[in-house]
Amino acid sequence: MKVFHFHFGKEGGAERFFVNLINSLAERGVEQTAFIRPGRLWRPEIDQRIGVYEKVWRRISLSRFFLEAKLKRLIQQQKPDALMAWMPRGARFTPNYPGGVKLARLGDYPLRLDYFTNIDVLVCNTPGIAERVRELGWKRRVEVISNFTNIETAPAIPRKNVNTPANAFVVLGVGRFVRRKGFHTLVEALEGLPDTYVWLVGDGEEHENLRAEAQNLGVLDRVRFLGWQKNPAPYLAACDIFCMPSTHEPLGNVILEAWGSGKPVIASRSEGPSWFMRDERDGLLFDIEDAKQLRAALLRLRTNPQLMQQITDGGRATLDTQFSKQSVTDAYLKLFASGPNARSQAAGKAVAMS
Repeated sequence: MKVFHFHFGKEGGAERFFVNLINSLAERGVEQTAFIRPGRLWRPEIDQRIGVYEKVWRRISLSRFFLEAKLKRLIQQQKPDALMAWMPRGARFTPNYPGGVKLARLGDYPLRLDYFTNIDVLVCNTPGIAERVRELGWKRRVEVISNFTNIETAPAIPRKNVNTPANAFVVLGVGRFVRRKGFHTLVEALEGLPDTYVWLVGDGEEHENLRAEAQNLGVLDRVRFLGWQKNPAPYLAACDIFCMPSTHEPLGNVILEAWGSGKPVIASRSEGPSWFMRDERDGLLFDIEDAKQLRAALLRLRTNPQLMQQITDGGRATLDTQFSKQSVTDAYLKLFASGPNARSQAAGKAVAMS
């Protein structure tokens, strides 16, 4: 089986899943070619059996015509069974190839459907995204296939390396510093929680705003801005709690990574966590942008080791039963084998749905 991937994302949880999936497919003997942007931090993690083309793909540029011509030649030569676009940008560059199935994987709610002219199947990683594309008028095939994460064990980074006392209570957040990730709520919740530190792994346009907010609240001395990290596992191993405070989060792949690292999770009631997390069973949920509720949840876990262990065990159980590597990889293999008539087939059973 041969598959071409078109992925033009940058850094984040979606990119980690991209690497996880293509590496899993390589383990299953799938011959793959990936078209990505140059200079990605995760490029060295891609299995060496996968062919990689690193080019700058722009919607309007002279180079685009040469790249598209080269892509068409490669498709004619290799005759892949499937073309897989990652997110709308990847779908925009997917050619109208009649010899195999063309699918686009969506990890967020699309605003419109004109990106997907040449696509046969939309693969949505949550039921909510699938409902949205139907509401927008999509009449072709839709599948719900969620994510899996590789369970990585890593030595905990020494807290002294992060200028944090060994006995501090550490809350970790991971993601791009944009407003929708809700890190402003986590910083606000830190006020009134002495001996609690927040580690933020990531970077982005909200960096200075977050720093200014921490300064205004008098908690800057207990917030650590750690930048982008190739592998967040050492930070997960060293923290006490993982928190996802997003105002909008279609899934929340890093929650799966936290569960795999054996950490309790607190999350906002955004789209993804509201779908797959169960309050007090595999995590604690709080209302979006409600710093008071988040503060109470952090204090509750800090003072209740039994509850902390309960939701830690529950998180691992949910990870193992709903988000397994084998079931997700099997679902994609089945799609790749469905052939050029896939758009007319009935939608298959959703994977990783509760």
